Amino acid sequence: MVVKDIAIKNTVGLHARPATFFIQKANEFSSFIWVEKDERKVNAKSLLGVLSLGIEGGTTIKIIVDGPDEKEAVEALTKLVESGFTD
Repeated sequence: MVVKDIAIKNTVGLHARPATFFIQKANEFSSFIWVEKDERKVNAKSLLGVLSLGIEGGTTIKIIVDGPDEKEAVEALTKLVESGFTD
């Protein structure tokens, strides 16, 4: 299992379009992936789950990955978040 804390840098946070990019990237991996904010953990492959967290710009979230490609998944999701969801 790999756990990574990361700050959401874009101003709108993980809403609609950025959340869709995040979920699409998470779905490229076979590992189980969760996003945690304020002790609420949701499936990172679920649009409704991610949107329900109400993640705003500047918020720090936890990405939790468990599975055969966990390191690659964390690296790819971190890169996406750090790019401001432009990759």
